[in-house]
Amino acid sequence: MLRDITIGQYYSVSSLIHRMDPRFKIIASMLYLVSLFLINQMIAYVVVIAFIGIVVKLSKVPVNFIMKGLKPVLMLIIFAFLINVFLTTGTGEPLVKFGFLKIYSEGLERAFFMAIRLVLLIIGTSILTLTTSPIELTDGIEYLLSPFKKIGLPAHELAMMMTIALRFIPTLLEETDKIMKAQMARGADFESGNIMNRAKALIPLLVPLFISAFRRADELAMAMEARCYRGGEGRTRLKVLKYSRLDLYGGFVMVIYIASCIAL
Repeated sequence: MLRDITIGQYYSVSSLIHRMDPRFKIIASMLYLVSLFLINQMIAYVVVIAFIGIVVKLSKVPVNFIMKGLKPVLMLIIFAFLINVFLTTGTGEPLVKFGFLKIYSEGLERAFFMAIRLVLLIIGTSILTLTTSPIELTDGIEYLLSPFKKIGLPAHELAMMMTIALRFIPTLLEETDKIMKAQMARGADFESGNIMNRAKALIPLLVPLFISAFRRADELAMAMEARCYRGGEGRTRLKVLKYSRLDLYGGFVMVIYIASCIAL
């Protein structure tokens, strides 16, 4: 299950989406997330699914690799679906009754839309990290936050921390999987028992995981100091970000997409 998490991973391949400017991809991802909360009709969701399908096709990232990232949050999607089904009241007669629980057509409709919205949200955010390297993501976030430097916001440091956190998600998950397998080989049981027993069983997992995380953080800090890293002031870049004609075409597509969502 831990190996199925794709957030923070970078899928190296040559595609149109990979060649786009990271600043444009970050802004486009934010607009995409906003659009998911603007729509509430089935035809609008068809437009969103078609749009994200085209993006996935252009990114050349395998569909099964992207869908694999939905497995860790499958229980969250099911939970959100059930909550909306049973807690949404309607104006007419309920379709099904389970004691004090009632299912209305409005609840089914809202639960269906909520589940689709969560799936599309996860796929959209995964595309950003899968098609943008950590260095490009750092530069893009720093450029977008640079106007806030006038009010004292440490744009470079904030972008660096966010990117390092994303970068180390797969590493820590892999470390967690190794520690879990090692503890299970020593007789640890993480699946049986009630909630309290499962929580207590996680203690032999959390302690070495925290130690490993602190050790990796210390090694990273020493590596950055060895390379004379002193923050963002006065630093130059090997690759300067520049908008291209591809980003212009992408901007036109995003305008059409957002206009379609608002119209529908």
